[in-house]
Amino acid sequence: MNILITQGRLIDASQQLDQVQDLYISAGKIVGMGAAPQGFQPDQTLDAEGKWVLPGLVDLCARLREPGSEYKATLLSELRAAMAGGVTSLACPPDTDPVLDEPGLVEMLKHRAKSHALAHVYPLGAVTRQLEGHLLTEMFALTAAGCVGFSQADTAIVDTQVLWRAFEYAATFGYTLFMRAEDPYLAKNGVAHDGEVASRLGLKGIPAAAESIALQTMLRIAQATGAKLHIARVSTAESVELLRQAKQAGMVVTADVSIQHLHLTDMDIGFFDSMVHLKPPVRTQRDRDALRAGLLDGTLDAICSDHTPVDDDAKALPFAESHPGASALELLLPLTLKWSAQAKLAPLQALAKVTQIPARILGVNAGTLQTGATADVVIYDPEMEWRVDGRALLSQGKNTPFVNHSLTGKVTATITQGNLVFQQETVQLTR
Repeated sequence: MNILITQGRLIDASQQLDQVQDLYISAGKIVGMGAAPQGFQPDQTLDAEGKWVLPGLVDLCARLREPGSEYKATLLSELRAAMAGGVTSLACPPDTDPVLDEPGLVEMLKHRAKSHALAHVYPLGAVTRQLEGHLLTEMFALTAAGCVGFSQADTAIVDTQVLWRAFEYAATFGYTLFMRAEDPYLAKNGVAHDGEVASRLGLKGIPAAAESIALQTMLRIAQATGAKLHIARVSTAESVELLRQAKQAGMVVTADVSIQHLHLTDMDIGFFDSMVHLKPPVRTQRDRDALRAGLLDGTLDAICSDHTPVDDDAKALPFAESHPGASALELLLPLTLKWSAQAKLAPLQALAKVTQIPARILGVNAGTLQTGATADVVIYDPEMEWRVDGRALLSQGKNTPFVNHSLTGKVTATITQGNLVFQQETVQLTR
């Protein structure tokens, strides 16, 4: 199919492009912009006047809940949510049931995702078997099955000798480790940031040091072994400073922050709002300001959704007993651009943190509108005003701390692999 997108504002960080042009798609590829390629005849024309035309977003962390937790969400429901949010490529952590620690499970997930012909799904394999932190997985076999990197999700490797061996193994073969830094003993049973709000509400706290202590260990081991390290979902000011110092010293390390932590603080817990029960917890305004500053100066490289659909019953429990997580695929783009507007950052620079840069971290060909690239394209209306309604989300998880928040800007169409799969007018997938 040939698709012509007319009069859209093309914004692509990979080309430092920001101007109004037509975009041409044929046989699943971008075949030109500006002047029409010779002989091009569109089968479908999309008018994007007044709208932005962007590369499909690349998300570094989105839980799809399959296999094993289909009662929370299904692969199809979350890929549909990804289309509504303009996320055309995403990495999923290995904390499924069963854990992604066997090549057959990875191949099954890749096959099922491919059969839906929606977002490109890039699994992260488990670093240790069953995420138990004892025995390393067969990373080579998992990579052959389709894993783009390795993670422990939210489970720490307590034994530093095992952690050292994992980094050595990854360094030997050039694999990237996607690790969240948290000391399990300091964080044990904690549900909120260890501060004034948690004390007032009587909630068990997780100190900022739980993250920074674990991060120091990982940075030291990565430096010694030469492993490629990505720190996932940074949440504290101390961690930002540690990463800044590491980068200034010449260390090659990348890091991301979740979109929730860019906008929320522990004050948003209010009177035990379980929608704000997240992992890691949202922290103080000082921490949030440091995260924002870290993104601006390049200490933090990317923004992820940390999409974690949770069923209604699990969120209806008292705060400390509720399940952590937020549904965020459909909010990633407008919330990223809301942050950029507040920070007075040009859209081109902000969009790089959810397109080009995460694609580079994952090592995948995505997040670009360059001629010859796979046609993963998003049309975005920057002026559309709307109110977040959890019930209207396409994700099976309706859990978001941004319910009833007013946002400006929304995805109106998503194209993946040259196929128009989502249009806002009908709020339905065309495939």
